[in-house]
Amino acid sequence: MVTFLPTRPGRLADVPSFDRGIGGAESNVACVLAAAGHTTRWISRVGADGFGDHLVEAIGGYGVDVSHVRRDPARPTGIYFRTAGDRSTDAHEVAYYRAGSAASAMTAADLDLEAVRAGRILHLSGITAALSADCLALMRELTAPHPDRPLISFDVNHRPGLWRDAHGPEVLLELARGADIVFVGEDEAEQAWGITGGPSSIREALPEPDILVVKQGARGAVALPVHRGQSCRWGDGGPPARAKPRVGEGGRDGTPQAPGRATHPRPAPVQGTCEPALKVDVVATTGAGDAFAAGFLSATLRGLPVRDRLRHGHLTAAATLTTPGDLAPPPPRTLADRLAALDDTAWGRLRLGPGWTQADEDEWAEKEARTP
Repeated sequence: MVTFLPTRPGRLADVPSFDRGIGGAESNVACVLAAAGHTTRWISRVGADGFGDHLVEAIGGYGVDVSHVRRDPARPTGIYFRTAGDRSTDAHEVAYYRAGSAASAMTAADLDLEAVRAGRILHLSGITAALSADCLALMRELTAPHPDRPLISFDVNHRPGLWRDAHGPEVLLELARGADIVFVGEDEAEQAWGITGGPSSIREALPEPDILVVKQGARGAVALPVHRGQSCRWGDGGPPARAKPRVGEGGRDGTPQAPGRATHPRPAPVQGTCEPALKVDVVATTGAGDAFAAGFLSATLRGLPVRDRLRHGHLTAAATLTTPGDLAPPPPRTLADRLAALDDTAWGRLRLGPGWTQADEDEWAEKEARTP
């Protein structure tokens, strides 16, 4: 969608003008991954209008392949507006104008499914499933077993206001159970599915995904790369164990090569990996979840251990949290690798504010030397 960001705080009724940007769960992830040096493709539908032109040009400007984006002459590009006040607490107004949008008309019949499945990871969002019956049918097609299926990454992204009936939570659970990597917030699981027992209880409801990532807000995130997860508490047992790349999840370098759900062998269960969140001077929260997913997927594509995947997720989210828009350039890979490799004590001391991704190596070395 095209995003309109207010030029000053206040109610939507009072804000006189807005700055235009881009937004959308899947396109955000694609842009961040492209900025991090990965080859990415965004496939969608936009209107044959100026807003559609802007989206295609802006997303393509990040280095994303947009050659498979279809233009719809009969339907408009989706847009939304949001307020600026209290964004650090996520207490802000959002007004969506996407009913009948070009994206809501996506179907399996009018997309190049070979192009959709060509990547090593296909990232999907529960938001798309809520747009229309056709979009839901497409999501079911993409999460079903298929001989050419890449690893499916699915961000639950429960948005109650987008669902026209009461079956949204049930549909999201169905789609998540068909994915290989699932991202869900602990509060989101409670709101959508009534699950209150934490990561282990969420894992009980989602036994199929190879990796379940449960986001716990300011506390951090838990990755359960097991068939049947175990509960894990902050600080138990010292540093979390590093999971090895598993058969079916990656090749010798850990890069994903699995064709589909039915062919994934199950490894022996291991304990979940917990990583605390960073201390961040928050400017805005919008887009942070997408950035976290992009950081985690980037590290997955590089075959990094699960602990480092979580840390890269936190670092990429911190880049977005310290900027006002939905999208922010991720930290340079050398800097992110350096910070992700810190010991637990040094990781816990980090505090990141606006502009931290632009600091050079000498500045970081000086900062670390000054830190007691």
